[in-house]
Amino acid sequence: MEGPDGSGKTTQIELLETYLENKGYDIVIAREPGGTVIGEAVREIILNPEYQEMSHMTELLLYAAARAQLVNQVIRPALAEGKAVICDRFVESSAVYQGIGRGLGVDTVYEVNNYALGDVKPQLTIFMDLDAEDGIRRKKDQAELDRMELEDMSFHKRVVEGYRHLAQLYPERIVPIDATLPIDTIHSMLVKEVERRFFS
Repeated sequence: MEGPDGSGKTTQIELLETYLENKGYDIVIAREPGGTVIGEAVREIILNPEYQEMSHMTELLLYAAARAQLVNQVIRPALAEGKAVICDRFVESSAVYQGIGRGLGVDTVYEVNNYALGDVKPQLTIFMDLDAEDGIRRKKDQAELDRMELEDMSFHKRVVEGYRHLAQLYPERIVPIDATLPIDTIHSMLVKEVERRFFS
């Protein structure tokens, strides 16, 4: 599940989890950065507003390190046990936040993350499409902003446009859904896509 900050990913993940559990699946929910003890420690470093001096490449490598641990410790073992994994952000987040938002280049991000991912690739990526201004406004209403959320609006706009660009490049695996729609409508669209991909 991908999308800019404030796009409603968490709500839709919870609804999808319930739907898949009712279908008889064992579900593992993971989040990035984090999902493991090591990953959560890396998350604290990445998102700490005090670390404004962090270089863009350091940021990219820290995300990749947390992702490598998550894949090794959580995702690959879950898949080996026949479980379904829903991840709150994955490699496309790095592609847009560091590759496009930070200007490091999408190809660079994917090359670095090939080492982190190994043979693990998402079968379906849902992109919760929401304008940057709306997303940050929602986040400001919720809680204190972290280091990434505190970036200026031009950065967040590049992120959203980056997601939209990737969805156009890879329509076979990245499905955009309008995040301004009602929660139940979004869930129905998401379920329809999951059923088409995996149960038809």
